[in-house]
Amino acid sequence: MNDNHSSPAWSTYSRTVFIAFAVIALGLVAYEHRVHLLGILPWLLILACPLMHLFMHHGHGGHSGHSGHGHAGHGTGTVRQKGREAGDV
Repeated sequence: MNDNHSSPAWSTYSRTVFIAFAVIALGLVAYEHRVHLLGILPWLLILACPLMHLFMHHGHGGHSGHSGHGHAGHGTGTVRQKGREAGDV
């Protein structure tokens, strides 16, 4: 009997066994090395501060100010009143 269907490289059974093995292996590695991971958490928090500073200031041009960026009323000293026109008293 000649079967023209080519079997996939990873059958469903093989894929399931591999995923189960990978989940168990990653769980064991994470359990054994949790002390190392927990020990680095304070340093990651300290490292997050300058990284957040860099990424948060990237959106508005850093510390150079807001001039020329299209921000209405920022730093110009103008106050806009809503709901009143110039002739109303």
